[in-house]
Parts: sequence; structure tokens; C-alpha cells
Amino acid sequence: MRSLLPDLHDWASSGKRFALATVVRTWGSSPRPLGSHLAVAEDGAMSGSVSGGCVEGAVVEEGLAVLGGAEPKLLEYGVDDETAWSVGLSCGGSLEVLVRELPGPGDRLFDEVAATLEERRLAVRVVRLDEGGRGRELLIWPSGETLGDLGSPRLNQRTALFALQTLGHAGAQRKSFPTAGDRSAELLFEPLQPPERLVIVGAVHAAMSLVRLAREMGFETVVVDPRAAFATEERFPEADRLLVAWPGEVLGTEVPLDESTSLATLSHDPKIDLPALEAALASPCRYVGALGSSRTHAKRVKALEERGVAAEAIARIHSPIGLDLGGRRAEEIALSVIAEVVAVRHGGGAASGRGR
Repeated sequence: MRSLLPDLHDWASSGKRFALATVVRTWGSSPRPLGSHLAVAEDGAMSGSVSGGCVEGAVVEEGLAVLGGAEPKLLEYGVDDETAWSVGLSCGGSLEVLVRELPGPGDRLFDEVAATLEERRLAVRVVRLDEGGRGRELLIWPSGETLGDLGSPRLNQRTALFALQTLGHAGAQRKSFPTAGDRSAELLFEPLQPPERLVIVGAVHAAMSLVRLAREMGFETVVVDPRAAFATEERFPEADRLLVAWPGEVLGTEVPLDESTSLATLSHDPKIDLPALEAALASPCRYVGALGSSRTHAKRVKALEERGVAAEAIARIHSPIGLDLGGRRAEEIALSVIAEVVAVRHGGGAASGRGR
């Protein structure tokens, strides 16, 4: 949802209405995960994706129909569906998509969702899918405060309790709650979490490629290096933040190091890397990696011990950094680093790369 906001604001400023399509169920090898979004403006413009291209054309048509006055729709596409080949979903998977008109800026719920995303706050957005209240929403914050309505106070309360129990868990999920009689409410829980952040210490050549790859993977990128000749806008035009500063002065303060942060030290200079590692190891950073050979890392371990860093904290460092892909070029090192960061994010335990 976060990546759609610039387009949604642009469309709204031009007076355009828009619909939102959301993946609410998947089977088999569906190409996009639960919670993926595609926005459709009334002039046919698109932003985002629900299938990587397989069914986008059909979903756009349904979005335009909703903007033309149709009720919110729950649509299924798959290889067993007679329309599957016509929409191109021949990859062996199926998906269910909710299509509804989305109020734009000025609507309180829209504005609060946008602010939560833009300010890197945590919340859960719940959307009702069944006919009893299709398209209704409830926004839930960690404090227990809510905004919106799913159709009944009891359902709102039960939904909020469940959301608070799962707050911070990655990935959207679908759940049913009993309502009056034999009916049930089908709900999609979509966590609104801060984007994954990759902090790169050392504005070296490999860092330039790493920024590009990380951006493609959806990471917010921060490059930190005290050497002004290295940390330039010309070398890092795609970085979200470029700081000419000593890592020890900005990491953990100006640059937060939280559970959604990964840090890679690439400078190969102990004066730069050691304070960065010390700050990262004192934080809940998900991933900490350091460039260098096994011999270099042994010296690094000794230096960190002398600085009072505990052995169990030092053991968190992935070094030599990156998965062993066999490459030695800067671009290949960058690929191995982002591959290891992604593997750790998904619970992978592959071995690090060889010394560089």
C-alpha cells in the first residue's frame, strides 16, 4: 500500500476517483502474496500489481465497473476458472481479489492509513470480505485505539483483540469470526509496518550496486560514510538517505536501528566499521553483516571484545558477508549481500560467502 500513495495523491489532486483491488486469498503458485494491491484510476491508470501481470487487465475492468456504480466485488481467477486462459493465469495458481472504490485524501480513514505508513508507525488494517459488510474497514493501533467499523461493536472488539495479539507479525492473513445466526464475517488482516531498512556503512563501489538492488527489493536505503569524497549524490542518486557522518554519531539516534533494519558494513576500515557494528549489536537489528576475510574478521572480533561487546552479540555478525555465489565483482558482492539479507528475513540459514 505504501508504494501506491504517491499515485493516489496525484490522482486525487487531479480530481480522479479510484478503486483498489486487493489479493485476499491465494492457492498454489499464485504470483503475488496475500495483501498485494492494485489501484485503478477512473481514466484507466494503474499503480501496483495483484498478479505480476497475469490478470491485471481483467481486474482493471472490474475496478472501472465499481467506479461506474457497481457494488464491491470478490473475484476469483485461476486455471480451473473458465476465464483463466483469457486473463493469462496459466501458472498453476489461483487468487481471490476484492475490488472496491477507495475514498481518497480527505477521508479520515484514508488519511490515517497514509499517515501511519508515512510516519513508520505500526498498525493493522482490517477489511471485511463477506456480503454482510464487504469493504468495511477497521484500523487498529498498538494502543488499542481503533478507527472505522466492521458492522457491529462486538465484531470490532473481537477483531481488535485478535489484531493486537498478532501485531508486528509479517504478512497479511485471513480469518473468520462468527456473527449473528450461522453467518460469519470473513476478514483480511493487513499489517501496516515500517518498510524494511538497509543501512550501508561505507560508500564504496559495491555499495552503489547494493543500493540499487535493495531499492528493487523494496528496502529503504541509508548510506553512511564520513568521507565526503565517497558519499556523494552523484555516486548514490537512488539512496533514500545519504549521510556524511561517522556511524557512531548517527546510528541508533538519527538512524534508528530496529527489528526491521539490516546493517552491512563495507568500508573495510575499522575506524568506520567498528563503531557501526557496536551500535548495531546493541540494537535489535535483524541482520548485521561485515565485509572482510576470515582473518580480517578474527581481528574484528578481538577489537570488539576489547570494546566490551559480549561474545554472544559478536556471534550475530554475518562474516564473511553474503551468500557464497562465487562472484568477486562489486555487483556480484552486492547481489550476495542482498541475497543473505533476504534469506535471514525469511528465516534462512545458508552459510555466508567466502572472504573478500
